[in-house]
Amino acid sequence: MLLIREGLLNVLKVLCIVLFSVLVLVVVWQVFTRQVLGAPSPWTTVTAQYMFVWLSLFAATLVFGERGHIAVDFLALRAPGVARHVLIVLVQGCTLAFAVLVMVWGGIRGMSMSWDQVIPGFPFTVGLMYLALPVTGTMIAFLALEDLVLALRGDELAPLEETDDEAAESSGAAAAAAVVEDRDVDPGHDLHLDQGGGTDTTARPGSRTDTEKEH
Repeated sequence: MLLIREGLLNVLKVLCIVLFSVLVLVVVWQVFTRQVLGAPSPWTTVTAQYMFVWLSLFAATLVFGERGHIAVDFLALRAPGVARHVLIVLVQGCTLAFAVLVMVWGGIRGMSMSWDQVIPGFPFTVGLMYLALPVTGTMIAFLALEDLVLALRGDELAPLEETDDEAAESSGAAAAAAVVEDRDVDPGHDLHLDQGGGTDTTARPGSRTDTEKEH
């Protein structure tokens, strides 16, 4: 199922990029025809609205699939082991129920009631906008079901993508490890404690000691 999840997320990334790019072009054309030509294009407003709805739902599905959505985990992080496991399973179950009942079932009902509702000057019906709900709801339900199975098995539901803070922390830890490794390889640069409790630099090859300087 991991391969299916990764393939689905890759498809969602491409769709979000394409929809966002086309949405920008449509809005730019709408502003150009309104402000420059003085004759606003009638189809741009509805097209931008529809594309914004589809883009928002696809992006929400993508973030949910990457487990990067905002989560209120104040109680879950402070709960003991068994209670934390129960909370995680309960959250995934509620998410699955919401996706199936509200997005899929509710979206199909709204789509069926407005499928034949025509928009003047636009070739598509209102039902196509509601079609985004069952489509994305099905994907979210699949992702939530997979997370629910992992939670029941006791696996950790970690984010699939590192945040900026996590990436900075990882790079900082790697840099610190590299510095420690360099110091271990070249101990001539280290400081050590002498018997009197003071600090003194280790003599490097080719350097003269104090005794040699006196002679």
